[in-house]
Amino acid sequence: MLDYLAETQPPEPTQFAPADLLAEIGESTGMAISYSGPNAVFMDREMLSRILLNLACNAPFAGAEKLSVDIWRAGRPGVIDIADDGPGIPQEQWVDLFLALRSKQRGGTVLGLAIACDLAVAQGGSLKLTRSTADGSEFRMQLPVEIFDDAADTR
Repeated sequence: MLDYLAETQPPEPTQFAPADLLAEIGESTGMAISYSGPNAVFMDREMLSRILLNLACNAPFAGAEKLSVDIWRAGRPGVIDIADDGPGIPQEQWVDLFLALRSKQRGGTVLGLAIACDLAVAQGGSLKLTRSTADGSEFRMQLPVEIFDDAADTR
């Protein structure tokens, strides 16, 4: 709770491998996570870690067992899609989804999505729910294109 109330620090971008970060998150949460995207990105690793960790920790509460993360470029913005295989989020919960302390789920701090959204905004981006059906939910984070280091990406 105190972390949420504290002022968000400015991002400190570094170059890192998203696949390594996702392996760490998968190990700590027990979630199976697949990844598609560049070998390296240039952004705040700690902020991305917290965003992805919050989503990975929420997914099992909704009945998901797997996550997929895709990082790609859509014109100017960089896009990170995070999808799960859960049963979806009921539409009546969409309005309050990113508001602190408004969760309809039991357990947890009910701050995960609010923190994730705040961290995306702190990096000049946004985080939104883009799909939620019986086949799962997908969140999309859009960030400045500067996350891509074309010289470092050798895929």
